[in-house]
Amino acid sequence: MTESIVININNEFDIVLARQKGREVSKELQFGGVDQARITTAISELARNIYLYAGSGQITIQVLSENGRKGIQISAADNGPGINDIRMVLQDGFSTSGGLGAGLPGVKRLMDSFDIDSIPGTGTKITIAKWAR
Repeated sequence: MTESIVININNEFDIVLARQKGREVSKELQFGGVDQARITTAISELARNIYLYAGSGQITIQVLSENGRKGIQISAADNGPGINDIRMVLQDGFSTSGGLGAGLPGVKRLMDSFDIDSIPGTGTKITIAKWAR
């Protein structure tokens, strides 16, 4: 698999679809069961954030290959309201939805890399990656 898989996120079914695609790709790349669960959990959180906060957006899944290693990269992008204080949303316990506040900090812990770019009033893009062991 060398092409990107793009899942438009517009409803809760799309969140499930994004999870399924992430699991399929991570399985193809021979990630272990625990890492497959980490990847699908991260995708679920990012897709749910798109749905809850922006209304719609996209999850893009790509295979990474570097120095003989295989990995998976997931990008979550939306044209929603953006994030005013990135440092705040990356703190454990912070929530604007009344949840546990484990979302983005949890995603960051589950993955090997985490990058966030957000412009208030324009949108947010989060890119995460996990390398097969």
